[in-house]
Amino acid sequence: MSTLSIPSIKSILAASWERNTMKSALLVWGGWDGHEPKPCVDVFAPILEAEGFEVEVSNTLDAYLDEAKMKSLSLVVPCWTMGTITNDQEKGLLDAVAAGVGIAGWHGGMCDAFRNNTTYQWMTGGQWVAHPGGILEYEVHIVNHEDPITAGICDFKMKSEQYYLHVDPSNEVLATTTLSGVDAPWTAGCVMPVVWKRMWGKGRVFYSSLGHAAKDFDVPECREIMKRGMVWASTRERPASLPK
Repeated sequence: MSTLSIPSIKSILAASWERNTMKSALLVWGGWDGHEPKPCVDVFAPILEAEGFEVEVSNTLDAYLDEAKMKSLSLVVPCWTMGTITNDQEKGLLDAVAAGVGIAGWHGGMCDAFRNNTTYQWMTGGQWVAHPGGILEYEVHIVNHEDPITAGICDFKMKSEQYYLHVDPSNEVLATTTLSGVDAPWTAGCVMPVVWKRMWGKGRVFYSSLGHAAKDFDVPECREIMKRGMVWASTRERPASLPK
């Protein structure tokens, strides 16, 4: 695996991203234990604190019910696999994002959640459907080298599940992978989005499919992309140079 050698996130983003003196992030974990929701949250809570966020961690979806608090946040990081969400809980989350609160997450917590909630899936920009081949080694290909989330990061390898997703064509895709066709030969050569960003109302949405388990974030590129994506999503003001 190549050694990650890139400028700090602060130097990359300083020229184009507005900085608040204090940002607030809510990390909500739960659902299926196989995706290690709490250990994954434990990876990123201190990273966000180091980036200047006031961090709160919750293990209940009722955290989405406090409308005033939700809309005061800079960022929501969901880490909830499968499970069910009530209409009021979902509305609290979706309304907050539409009003300008950012949301950012990874495979095991964002796009394999609440499988019956299609509006939630519309907001996230995709939904997991399969991981043909199980655990295998594959390459992540950076397709946008200008975006601050992926600038300076080269293609890299992962040894984890490789995901087949149903994705929204309006996503701005930053990285992809090519399926080998293992266990599903009809998918051989399929180029699948891995990292994307999008908007939901006034809110920024960031997603990376990398993150089956906490150890996946030991890969420096995987962790750095997620960190930058969370910072990007938390920024309410859209710079004029950011594509819609």
